Amino acid sequence: MAGEFSTSVTCGIMLSKRLYYGKGASPAPAVMSRSLSLTESYLPTGVMAYAVVPEPAAVDNPDVPSYQPYVHGRCDPPALIPLHMHEVSMEVDCCMDTAFVTVRGAWRVHCIMASRRCDCRIAIPMGEQGSILGVEVDVSGRSYNSKWVTLADSKDTEKVARAGDGCFLTPHTYTFKIPQVDGGSNVSIKVSWSQKLSYQDGQFCLNVPFSFPPYVIPVGKKIPKREKIQLNVNSGIGTELLIKCTSHPLKELTREVRKLSFIYEAEVPAWSTSDLNFAYTVSSSDIFGGVLLQSPPLRDFDEREMFCFYLYPGNNHKRKVFRKEVVFVIDTSESMQGRAIESVNNALLALLSKLNPQDSFNIIAFNSEIHLFSSTMVLATHGSILNAAQWLSSNLTADGGTNMMLPLKQAMKLLSDASDSIPLIFLVTDGSVEDEREICNVMKGYLSSGGSVSPRICTFGIGLYCNHYFLQMLAQIGRGHYDCTYDADNIELRMERLFTTATSVVLANITMDMPGNLDSLELFPSYIPDLSFGSPLVVSGRYKGDFPDNIKVAGMLADMSTFVTELKVENAKDVPFDRMLTRRQIDIVTCHAWFSESQELEEKVAKISLQTSFPSEYTCLILLQTDSEKKVQESIRVQEIFNKIKMPKKGDMNSQKLVSLGCVGVGFGNLTATAKNIPPGIEEPKSPEGAEILVRAASNCCSTLLDRCCCMCFIQACSYMNNQCSIVFTQLCTALACFECVNCCYELCACV
Repeated sequence: MAGEFSTSVTCGIMLSKRLYYGKGASPAPAVMSRSLSLTESYLPTGVMAYAVVPEPAAVDNPDVPSYQPYVHGRCDPPALIPLHMHEVSMEVDCCMDTAFVTVRGAWRVHCIMASRRCDCRIAIPMGEQGSILGVEVDVSGRSYNSKWVTLADSKDTEKVARAGDGCFLTPHTYTFKIPQVDGGSNVSIKVSWSQKLSYQDGQFCLNVPFSFPPYVIPVGKKIPKREKIQLNVNSGIGTELLIKCTSHPLKELTREVRKLSFIYEAEVPAWSTSDLNFAYTVSSSDIFGGVLLQSPPLRDFDEREMFCFYLYPGNNHKRKVFRKEVVFVIDTSESMQGRAIESVNNALLALLSKLNPQDSFNIIAFNSEIHLFSSTMVLATHGSILNAAQWLSSNLTADGGTNMMLPLKQAMKLLSDASDSIPLIFLVTDGSVEDEREICNVMKGYLSSGGSVSPRICTFGIGLYCNHYFLQMLAQIGRGHYDCTYDADNIELRMERLFTTATSVVLANITMDMPGNLDSLELFPSYIPDLSFGSPLVVSGRYKGDFPDNIKVAGMLADMSTFVTELKVENAKDVPFDRMLTRRQIDIVTCHAWFSESQELEEKVAKISLQTSFPSEYTCLILLQTDSEKKVQESIRVQEIFNKIKMPKKGDMNSQKLVSLGCVGVGFGNLTATAKNIPPGIEEPKSPEGAEILVRAASNCCSTLLDRCCCMCFIQACSYMNNQCSIVFTQLCTALACFECVNCCYELCACV
């Protein structure tokens, strides 16, 4: 899909060369200065708007019409012409490890004749673990506002044309259409999303897409271009924040103990060409944490009080980490062939090199069968790592089906004798299997009968065909971590990051001494993970009762001694951790809803989604279209001319139309694609519907006819026509001409 999008933009930029901007005006260069491949060059790196052009004849400057030689044919797929951007602003609110981004911008349909219309495609690139939250669009007397509805309610939108449907262009870029926008119109857009901040060595890093190509710069010296960035940081903790780096000249507005505020605003000759990067540290020399309390928001369906418990590992790298015993369980089914298996192989070699000589490891490659590197755990010496590299080159080949239960059981047996270490199962897969719930139950049984430190399970999913909620559930059960990628090019980076987090544990078997007088206590997640240098620990929950002033937290250090600390409890009305933790809560409850097949939990997820405007698997995103009264009156006048519909009642002036954008969840895996061994990133082939079959048949028939209707072939064909056939063709051409005249009249009246 990304390649098709890039090709459409390439075609659109070529079409935009037809535009004439007046004497002395010239557009910005259409090709970016940096050298990129075709599929990367024109993917959006900031919020963008495009004119969807199926007919090249509609391309012209709406202000300065020029002679345009008629262009025959249609663009299939339609060309995408990037619209000129006239203003852009961004507001970012960071809270702990989550950022909330709001971008406002204005674009103009500068490339379509004033008498013509086109769809406009909006593309929204988001950062790490981005979740679209809301969309508002104002254009040509119409406004669109997004709303989340349940799957049952979304059935009412099926009658809406699918031209408005939204989809993910890439895993981090959401795109949707606004139908039928007049040439020369201004399009105002406001979009909001949430994303994660990365964390490493006590430093939080924010990266927000905010880079715009030169071909969206409006043509004309007198057109002002103003961009604005406002950044607010609320760490949620009482320690000092130190700024490390920033990509834009941010000016500090306010500074408090745990709050910072910055702004950047300027009139610029060209739009920003770099993403917003910002990094800050939470200074501390050792493990520290706290507990925050907050009352539920108004009209919350769950009336229980909320709390957030957090632990930070600190910057003391002299603190000892646990010795590691790792079993890599790698999916080598046929669907992993190509770039995926190659990237996993490279990542495994890098991970093995990070092990210390006193650590031990093993490798299990599985498809329909399992293949072990060794019958026992092997110390991570230089020689054994070389042997493992040779074994991988001959055994890590993509072939066969997917059987996940057997290798996981084998991994548990290999780690059954682990002591004074963190035993770890590192599962990598791209597929779904039918016995996923049974696997979770079996792993629960193994872990409940474990020793002082039971095996941790880390899961890594590749592509959309694996069940990411199964992998998350397995990681929750095993007190481990989960990560994924939908792009084979990111496999190595993300696997290394997940492995670093999972193997840098400084505190294990963490428990909270919660008072017994609390009623209906609920934790998210219910199994508290370990604390590592690679990630702070955040656990949220709901409760009823009186929370104490201090909470005792205990855990086990790498030397097998007990660590105990007392955390202060405080009310934090200025920390919006209810929003910060919503995505995490939705994912956790969705995992349990899938695992238990509970309709009650599914309804709970839907309620949270509707209340907070966060996406879920059980809700859909729709756009509510509202026409202004002036626009409605104009449409009524046109409708009266053609007598196509009855006069609407006065009470229906501001009636709303629905545009369905669909469900934006990742789904629960694809057993069919896994059984067929379809590689990640390749869409499963679908059997054509009846309408599609008719269209294909008609197009084949027409193309055959057109091949015969040219030059001498056409003249020879006409010589064989009888009178009756000539009359039929004449009447058909006359009817088509009449339809075109009616269409012309409609366009002329619409411009009045």
